[in-house]
Amino acid sequence: MEISGIITAIIIGLIIGALGRLVVPGKQNIPIWLTIVIGIVAALIGTLIAAGLGVAETGGIDWIELLIQVVLAAIGVSLVAGIRGRRP
Repeated sequence: MEISGIITAIIIGLIIGALGRLVVPGKQNIPIWLTIVIGIVAALIGTLIAAGLGVAETGGIDWIELLIQVVLAAIGVSLVAGIRGRRP
């Protein structure tokens, strides 16, 4: 992976993670770096799921793939915020 690929993954992860945080109601008490990591993981897993469903490559914006990624990011943010919120 080249440096441009890493930078692109971080930017996409930030966007997907931020969209995931917006979907989850309430305040999430997690740091921004963790949101980025959740977004990157959600983007990668979402791409794999979309490829498995055959909707990863379309002629335009991949709305279904994006929706899958945001839903996965929202689930990830919810899980991490719930786990971090239970700490004493």
